[in-house]
Amino acid sequence: MTNNAQLLNYINGQWQTSHAQDYLEVRNPATDETLARVPLSSKDEVDQAAQHAAQAYVKWRRVPAGERVQYLFKLKNLLEEHFDDIAKTITEECGKTLGESRGELRRGVENVETACGIPLMMQGYNSEDIAHGIDETMIRQPVGVVAAITPFNFPAMIPLWFMPYALACGNCFILKPSERVPLTVQKLFGLLEQTGFPEGVVQLLNGGKEAVDALLTHPTVRAVSFVGSTAVAKYVYSQATANGKRAQCQGGAKNPIVVLPDADMEATQTIVADSAFGCAGQRCLAASVAVTVGQAREPFTEVIVDAATKRAVGYGLDEGVQMGPVITSESKTRIEGLIQQGADEGAKVVVDGRKLQVSGHERGHFVGPTVLQGVKPESDIAQTEVFGPVLSLIHVDDLDEALTLLNRNRYGNMACLFTRSGSAARKFRYEAKAGNIGINLGVAAPMAFFPFTGWNDSFFGDLHAQGWDAIEFYTEKKVVIERWPDAWSRKF
Repeated sequence: MTNNAQLLNYINGQWQTSHAQDYLEVRNPATDETLARVPLSSKDEVDQAAQHAAQAYVKWRRVPAGERVQYLFKLKNLLEEHFDDIAKTITEECGKTLGESRGELRRGVENVETACGIPLMMQGYNSEDIAHGIDETMIRQPVGVVAAITPFNFPAMIPLWFMPYALACGNCFILKPSERVPLTVQKLFGLLEQTGFPEGVVQLLNGGKEAVDALLTHPTVRAVSFVGSTAVAKYVYSQATANGKRAQCQGGAKNPIVVLPDADMEATQTIVADSAFGCAGQRCLAASVAVTVGQAREPFTEVIVDAATKRAVGYGLDEGVQMGPVITSESKTRIEGLIQQGADEGAKVVVDGRKLQVSGHERGHFVGPTVLQGVKPESDIAQTEVFGPVLSLIHVDDLDEALTLLNRNRYGNMACLFTRSGSAARKFRYEAKAGNIGINLGVAAPMAFFPFTGWNDSFFGDLHAQGWDAIEFYTEKKVVIERWPDAWSRKF
């Protein structure tokens, strides 16, 4: 999978050295050591992969669904066999703790397991005698060649949001992973190679913007999946749809959690701290704004400040570490700049994670847990996606005011409520304008058999990742209306 530490593409069943002129260094964010060099593949290499996929599709779509999923059963077993090795690779290139990496990979494996149900999930339906002697049937057929462009923060899970369903439905799949974290998918494709997928059915193409643009405009690629920032999600969606493709594009977020006075503060502390500071805040379901209601302000502020102060930060492979670094030095600089912006806008930095040094890893990109108190709802810091371990505290008088504040959010990935009141929980889930709702949960991440339902500027498209939405996205409906002559009279 490498040639002198230069990563390879996987095209038409073969590991290939890219013809790219430019390479990027893949660095461990905790140590800043170079792990490998990743090629920025050209549009000609995208074309090569797409053409091979189109050729493979002719035969792959004719393989019965029950046979297609046998490859996924093999993949599931291989993922279990190599689970710890892949999790370690996630930590090395992404920075999260080993426990977080294992959790990520487990969610990815769950998607492989769910996609193995395609023989049932892909079924259509029929009605006899819609008119005299006429029957009507809806069948599902694969879309064709599809592609996914995935981000750095979940290098295993997010490719597995898309790939198993696409392949099980009979499509051929091209993955363009983040150039920041390409090592995990190198190992994933090593396992895919072992399953025996036919040549051209599943392919890996490393690259940057040129590769992305080539996928968005290539006439053979019929559908595109994307996860990343809102700005890039809008770009990918507009370009893909302008070129006649299906698109599902997950964007950014500014996830609020609302704490009522009757919440269990001890449990809330643990849950919110894990949500806000887990994965160094680099996930689209990270809690980034805590809205305290009424008398919840003082007790919640006290416990979350305590949790942020005590959280152990370091290299994710070291024992006892609860939070790792952010992905790059540029991210560290950007996050620290946003913390200062919050202070300049009038917030009080009650826990300051800037200038953090981790002994033995002084070159790492570490930002400690940060809590901003007294954040104004109209301020930029209250509305900007930080994508780092920064929690803003806002206070309101009642739940109605909290919902009004929440529903002004231009994003809509997740909103959570902490309470003992069933009435308040029902009101919240009914009125909150977000796609994923958590009640006494800090990360409302849907299981593989439910869709990942972002709203507003957090999602562009009609069909989400995972579950039945994935089946709808990766298949086309065909309706067949039939009339046959009567077998006895030979007449219609």
